[in-house]
Amino acid sequence: MVTSLIKHERIETTEPKAKELKHLAERVIRYGKDGSIHSRREALKIVREKPMVTKLFEILGPRYEDRDGGYTRIMKLARRRPGDNAPMAVIEYVDRPGEIRAARPPQKRLKNLGDVLESVGIKPLKANQTEES
Repeated sequence: MVTSLIKHERIETTEPKAKELKHLAERVIRYGKDGSIHSRREALKIVREKPMVTKLFEILGPRYEDRDGGYTRIMKLARRRPGDNAPMAVIEYVDRPGEIRAARPPQKRLKNLGDVLESVGIKPLKANQTEES
């Protein structure tokens, strides 16, 4: 399932499976952030397809470089699976295009946000300053 999550970046599954998958998904992202040969070999033990390991190290690892944790999100669905009435959930990686709900940016990114806005010519608002003044 980790391979499918890396491939599609969002999958719909039962809630208990999503909760178990979250631990493995966060672990392989940490391997992708590290980028060493040892981390690649450890990721190959978990991920079943080599192209997905490449995606992990070239796309997902750099995407979460400034995030310390919380790479996945589990959202419970209102409907249950027909047949056995199992609770369903969606597990997805955060900070990706097309995500259901936007994630809060990490604290490291918030500190640099003012500098980024000033570099493109936008003056950020101060806490006690309103939009009109």
